[in-house]
Amino acid sequence: MRSIFEKGWRPILALILLFIFWEFCTIIFEIPAWLLPSPSQVFAEAFTGWSGYQVHLASTVQLVITGFLIGASVGIIVAVSLHLIPFMRQAFYPLIIISQNIPTIVLAPLLVIWFGFGILPKLIVITLVCFFPITIALLDGFRQTDNDLKHYVQMAGATKQQIFWKLEWPHALPSLFSGLKISATYSVMGAVISEWLGASKGIGVYMTLASSSYRTDRVFVSIFLIVIMSLIFFAIIRVLEKWVINWKPIEKGSHHESS
Repeated sequence: MRSIFEKGWRPILALILLFIFWEFCTIIFEIPAWLLPSPSQVFAEAFTGWSGYQVHLASTVQLVITGFLIGASVGIIVAVSLHLIPFMRQAFYPLIIISQNIPTIVLAPLLVIWFGFGILPKLIVITLVCFFPITIALLDGFRQTDNDLKHYVQMAGATKQQIFWKLEWPHALPSLFSGLKISATYSVMGAVISEWLGASKGIGVYMTLASSSYRTDRVFVSIFLIVIMSLIFFAIIRVLEKWVINWKPIEKGSHHESS
């Protein structure tokens, strides 16, 4: 906890100074609230308007968690399949790269046309956003497995299944969690984009209604909620990473440094 405070006080201080500068600018230049509300107005709306957006927040959190779990599962399954079946990697890896060149905001209306305004197109959007970082990171982790160690266990008579579960999978876990942390933040963005397409509740809906009624303070509340959700999901994945990966590789030169 102490190390976290020591590392995190600088960005917190910078953020506080930014809010102070923002507050003074809105006062000095007499900027109207509908154009740029002051931080105090935004925070006041965040507290007083809790009853107005708590339903939207709960809906988005539920959508993010569901979509992230599906996207993470798809990403892991795709990465493992491409790794274990070489001809699948040669055939589908370029297609996965191409799929990320299609803007989500362009693809999303098609999903609504095909699957309607229910939860399915929203989950597909989040899955498309989430699975790619996980797949790429996990494939890189498999590929970076120590070849000498792999050759040694092969000489010892280990099967492909044993090599995968005892060597390649544990070695790829740090890469997997790197992809999960990226996808955790992307899942919030994907959920908000999917809610813009057509939903009855959600932070995306709350933001759209606030923007159309020139309630800029509520738009900023939505932005802050999105940022906070992303940071919370990132922190959860980081805690899980420390819990699952309770070992650290010995870095070269660490012995000399400690001595």
